[in-house]
Amino acid sequence: MSSIQQERLSELDRVLDSVQVTPDLSEELFALVDLLDRQPALRRALTDPGAEPQAREALLQALFGSRLSEAARTVLHAAVGQRSGSPSALAASLERQGIRAALSSAQLAGTLDAVEDELFRFERLVAADPELRAAISDRSAPLDARQQLVDDLLRGRADAVTTFLAKRAVAARSKSFELTIGSYLTLAAALRQRALAHVLVARPLTQEQHDRLAAVLGRQLGRDVSLQVVVDPDVIGGVQVTVGDEIIDGTIAGRLHDAHQQLG
Repeated sequence: MSSIQQERLSELDRVLDSVQVTPDLSEELFALVDLLDRQPALRRALTDPGAEPQAREALLQALFGSRLSEAARTVLHAAVGQRSGSPSALAASLERQGIRAALSSAQLAGTLDAVEDELFRFERLVAADPELRAAISDRSAPLDARQQLVDDLLRGRADAVTTFLAKRAVAARSKSFELTIGSYLTLAAALRQRALAHVLVARPLTQEQHDRLAAVLGRQLGRDVSLQVVVDPDVIGGVQVTVGDEIIDGTIAGRLHDAHQQLG
């Protein structure tokens, strides 16, 4: 991602952070994403680099007027005003804000920790079950049916925001279900100004080990860290930590692999 693209995302993040977030805001923003996905002509009209700003504003007013909340209108107008020139970028930027709005509403309700944990555990459940993974990822099957499957699995077992986002992840336009959930977790950590660390271990961590590892990583990174722990007996022992593009491999399997590479 270029620095210009990153700055545009950050700018729109600040716009969302400046408005009043309600549980309905996320649904409004995702409805706009779905509309843009269905209407290529509208996407092109709103991202036409040759169109005058007044013409775009007039189009937005004619289409949406008072149909959107003030917060949703503010985010939409800001996204269109960035003049990215890319129809897909407009939908993606609004989708990002829809995700952040859902997570922010959970944060305001004091349930963001639970949502983060439930999303991670559900992603792991899907990844570990080939049949379930195939059923959720099968794009030849109706989207409504795949989302209903997620709804049935999580009903009564997860926060409403968890279910909402998990169902949205099924509709991921350009990523797998697992990668989409991963991006949600990254945004959840960023909301609290935390880094997200993926931890691979041979055996489950005790709470003391979990807290100690989080503290050590936090000191190294200079900010708080959220841990997403995956247990895999194949690592034999030790711990492998991934933060962004950096991998810290302290597993026995990793050291054996390194030794084999050197000897080979």
